[in-house]
Amino acid sequence: MKIAILSRSRYIYSTSRLVEAAESRGHEVKVVNTLRCYMNIASHRPTIHYRGDHLEPFDAVIPRIGASITVYGTAVLRQFEMMGVYPLNESVAITRARDKLRSLQLLARKGVGLPVTGFAHSPDDIADLIKMVGGAPLVIKLLEGTQGIGVVLAETRKAAESVIEAFMGLKADIMVQEFIKEAGGSDIRCFVVGGRVVGAMKRQAVPGEFRSNLHRGGSAQAVKITSEERMTAVRAANIMGLNVAGVDILRSGRGPLVMEVNSSPGLQGIEGATGLDIASLIVQFLEKNARRHRTQTRGKG
Repeated sequence: MKIAILSRSRYIYSTSRLVEAAESRGHEVKVVNTLRCYMNIASHRPTIHYRGDHLEPFDAVIPRIGASITVYGTAVLRQFEMMGVYPLNESVAITRARDKLRSLQLLARKGVGLPVTGFAHSPDDIADLIKMVGGAPLVIKLLEGTQGIGVVLAETRKAAESVIEAFMGLKADIMVQEFIKEAGGSDIRCFVVGGRVVGAMKRQAVPGEFRSNLHRGGSAQAVKITSEERMTAVRAANIMGLNVAGVDILRSGRGPLVMEVNSSPGLQGIEGATGLDIASLIVQFLEKNARRHRTQTRGKG
């Protein structure tokens, strides 16, 4: 099988592991820098050009599209789909998951457990917005933030008002969420491949920090999840329409709460914590499912 990996660099851990896993199973792999692709959008013969050459046909494409290039990256992925190439995750599903507000609305519509979340535009509504999510302490998140960037814990009402006003003054889109104290600065990353959780790790924030992201200095270790957590993670990935996803869950007094569904989850943390060969499981999924002209977005919205 000929596999393309859309990635800025073949030396990124996740990309290099996917190359290694695919080649070890006898596949031909080409790492394609997403931003160097350019497209001929034609009705009958859509094509992709790369570094001056016409890209040869592939059987499957693995998108590793960074959040900062979502718009262009998903446009390139759509072009692959138009050419009949099977995507590990489809462009519509990635776009859906990258929109934090939209993804939470879709999960809420299906009854998936979530932290109480508020969203507003006018500064006049800040007081009621804070009240809506249960008051301080509360979490304020930039809709465009990743890896814990743009996430603020406001411990008092006054602090919350000041931070929200500051973000609104900068014309930044934010959402406000209740603070789940019982989570203790930790969350569970469930790695879903093909409708099942293949690995899970508990990420713990460093002392004095509430963000458990590994990029923020958090630690990770393998964890045994409950059947309810497993079911929640699989449902969340399915609702987004993702074949591969990292579903971040908070353990709360009212059950598992989905914090985010990541359409391009990193492999380094999960493989390091669990000792599992997740990259090979992803390649095996492609072996079983990759067929020409098989793109069909699951779910609605």
